[in-house]
Amino acid sequence: MATTTNFGWQTPDNTDLVKDGALAIRTLGSAIDTSLVDLKGGTTDQVLAKNSNSDMDFKWVTSDDANAIQNAIVDAKGDLIAASANDTPARLAVGNNGETLVADSSTSTGLRYNPQNALANPIINGGMDIWQRGTSIAVTANTFLYTADRWCAYRNVSGLTVSRQTVSDSTNLPNIQYALRVLRDSGNTSTIDSQIAQSIETTNSIPYAGKTVTFSFYARAGANYSTTSSLLRLQIATGTGTDQNLGSGFTGQTYLYNDNVTLTTTWQRFAITVSVGSTATQLGVRFIHFPTGTAGANDWFEVTGTQIDLGTYSASSAPTFRRSGGTLAGELAACQRYLPAFRGSDFLEYIGYAYGTNTSLYTLPFNATARVAPTGVTVSGTIKAFALNVSTNVTPTFNSAGLYSGSVLASHTITAGQGSRLQISADASILFTGCEL
Repeated sequence: MATTTNFGWQTPDNTDLVKDGALAIRTLGSAIDTSLVDLKGGTTDQVLAKNSNSDMDFKWVTSDDANAIQNAIVDAKGDLIAASANDTPARLAVGNNGETLVADSSTSTGLRYNPQNALANPIINGGMDIWQRGTSIAVTANTFLYTADRWCAYRNVSGLTVSRQTVSDSTNLPNIQYALRVLRDSGNTSTIDSQIAQSIETTNSIPYAGKTVTFSFYARAGANYSTTSSLLRLQIATGTGTDQNLGSGFTGQTYLYNDNVTLTTTWQRFAITVSVGSTATQLGVRFIHFPTGTAGANDWFEVTGTQIDLGTYSASSAPTFRRSGGTLAGELAACQRYLPAFRGSDFLEYIGYAYGTNTSLYTLPFNATARVAPTGVTVSGTIKAFALNVSTNVTPTFNSAGLYSGSVLASHTITAGQGSRLQISADASILFTGCEL
């Protein structure tokens, strides 16, 4: 008798007698019957599965095998199968209409649905790029003073400097070039707190009413940062007024967050999630440094990458920082809505005419529509008025302004009917004021 190659079933040899054929057939049939016995049985919708590593060892199982993904793991249309660990499938419940799927290592599946961030970042100049007033500003005591565009500083006493700093840490602070530094001047002994804040205009705040939002930012401390335990106070506030300043207080002001974060000398990202009331018409954020002792050379904190997003995020899952204006040019235009500015670059010139006796008038068109009509100007640096190519150093004064342009007057020797030109030197600026909140 011979045997088959794979299963060892007995078959008759070519030399076997015919009379032995019945026995050979019976022997072969019995072997096949024994080998295929596991195929017998089963019920409707069951499937065949291996029972062990042995050949021809099978078993019938239901389609929801414990080693297969179970039908019951999904409960609703749109549910997804994710994983909670290695070889561990898990259900991710379907999100709400319009939400998008984001990675989030803090959840059991590493995934989460979040509202689409179709809204622009309402924090204007959150990357601290635009400084139309200058890149280092000494804050006057007991005065709300704008420093970086849209960022207002305050301290009850002198000894505070706000400046732009170049970031050179691509590991902990990616995709951001500048930071805002709030410095208690070296040797200053006052322990009065220092503040930097942004108040968000009502038109940009209302879309967040009744929603859950996350405020994220990067921060670090100087080597001599003097606040106890390296704490930095963060306040997130809402109000029910219109276009008010957080420094002066919002109508119906409510703090959604009023607590500390702990800084180190290395950049960290922080993310704070709050729920905005349905009647809120304004948002504002404020950082406060409570110093101790005498300031060293590096008693400062720095912040940058500030933004607000719809939904709930951790520091690791918050979206990559994005400017409110999208591009740097868009951010500048957004800032100039609050501060129409004319800064000298290769000697800017504007044409005017003799407006009165030894007085010329010049109209300066704004690069962006002002939030409200400016009410004054701040002038610095060398500015010249020309009459018949004879120049005179002047200090222009405010004449009038609308939403699209403003005019200034300059006193110099000029005859009625003559034209004039105003030249703003590279070190100079004319800032139209009164548009900030």
